[in-house]
Amino acid sequence: MPLRSTPAALIRRHAHEMARLLRAGEVTSVELTEAHLAVAERQNRALHAWLTIDRERALHEARDADARIGAARGEGSAALARLHPLLGIPVGLKDLVSIRGGQATAGSRILDGYLAPFDAHITERLRDVGAVILGKTNMDEFAMGSSTEHSAFGPTSNPWALDRVPGGSSGGSSTAVAAFHVPLGIGTDTGGSIRQPAALTGIVGMKPTYGRVSRFGIVAFASSLDQIGPLARDARDAAALLHAVAGRDERDSTSAPVPVPDELIHLPASDDEAVGALAGRRLGLPREYFVAGMEPGVEARVREAVRALEGAGAIVEEVSLPHTDYGLATYYIVAPAEASANLARYDGIRYGASSRDSDVLGNYLATRGGSFGAEVKRRIMLGTYALSAGYYDAYYLKAQKVRTLIKGDFDALWAQGFDALVAPTSPTVAFRFGARMADPVAMYLSDACTLPVNMAGLPGVSIPCGLSEGLPVGLQLIGAAWHEAELLRYARAYEGLTAAADWRGLEPAELHLADDPDLPTPAERALALGGTQ
Repeated sequence: MPLRSTPAALIRRHAHEMARLLRAGEVTSVELTEAHLAVAERQNRALHAWLTIDRERALHEARDADARIGAARGEGSAALARLHPLLGIPVGLKDLVSIRGGQATAGSRILDGYLAPFDAHITERLRDVGAVILGKTNMDEFAMGSSTEHSAFGPTSNPWALDRVPGGSSGGSSTAVAAFHVPLGIGTDTGGSIRQPAALTGIVGMKPTYGRVSRFGIVAFASSLDQIGPLARDARDAAALLHAVAGRDERDSTSAPVPVPDELIHLPASDDEAVGALAGRRLGLPREYFVAGMEPGVEARVREAVRALEGAGAIVEEVSLPHTDYGLATYYIVAPAEASANLARYDGIRYGASSRDSDVLGNYLATRGGSFGAEVKRRIMLGTYALSAGYYDAYYLKAQKVRTLIKGDFDALWAQGFDALVAPTSPTVAFRFGARMADPVAMYLSDACTLPVNMAGLPGVSIPCGLSEGLPVGLQLIGAAWHEAELLRYARAYEGLTAAADWRGLEPAELHLADDPDLPTPAERALALGGTQ
């Protein structure tokens, strides 16, 4: 059936709008997939959002989705209504998610050439609902980074400004969604790696409660912190993707047996109805999240968003999370320690890259020394030191005790009756390639507003709240454990509040440049700006 709109207009729709067109027979999943594949393949040289695009697999899945929709249409409207909203919708996966027979490099040379022998749990879930997986997106190596400059395969550009980073470590997925290559993307968040790139590219990104989504089949960074979550262009789509992948998995002992609320696929379509969710809600504004070095434009947009929430009937009160100041130091003990243990498995013997020119120890050292990047080596060394004899109690054990205090700060606010917290997502807008590569601490500060949420295992969502100097700013909503649906309902309410804002609907400012086949690649731009790629 012919498209009733151009492919360029079709890919700019939200996923729930695409789903409506699919069910109405106004477009097929094959046509939808072809439209997304065309723009992703055309622009990937300039943006480098994708490490692989699997055209053949995607079109096969799209044909299967069309068959499922056709069968349901033959059974009547009730059968169509039972179809999951993601049936036939393209999705991009961060390249640490296992797909049977496909690569999973985690952005590292040490996994170059590795083919996963099984599907991750979330891959199975996406197949069950009939989503179409377009390919695997770029990322910081082993999810260690805040800019996607640490990918062994080169950096990704931000479509709002091609000389700037998209955030990280899920920068490939966030760019793919922001640039209309896919309406939905999967990221992972260990210290902010979904929410921070969502903020820097002007989209929605959610880190669910720890244990909400199974980590089976996900390449591990820090096992007590990692969590899989959705990236999308609005709250309704993020909620639908979370609904598809969440739930108990017996293969992951940290996967919680908590029911997934169907409310996630029934957020209000009407802006007026959505705004009503804010009336009487009690929101905390943590003073510690307005950190030193926050850009004035970022703070201004966040405080404007807070006033808008108050105007819709929310009660916003300034609160304190007194142990927040210890969050960064605590995270950079716990996360590297867990990383050093998880990455010990990459020995050049069992799978992945391998050096075979010496004895066993020589091959081991050569494999790890030559295949891990600088940031990964830095964190392995930090973590190994923190876990070593004589230092475990002084560093790792103490960090875990402080982690408990950080969680206690949040618990105290929930006990006082707060429904959610509102805060900045990132203290700055997207920065230029190379600006922080020489100063790891400055790079680590990019996650100062997000990592306490991971330390406490709580859900958090970043939503766009305007522009500063022409670049997106993110507003973060933080909730109690298992309250993802409520957070996304508040996010949807804010979208309704700002539906008429002049920044709503703006496309990334430099996305049109990505169609130029002679444009420098992100790696070439990074080198020109003094980066390392």
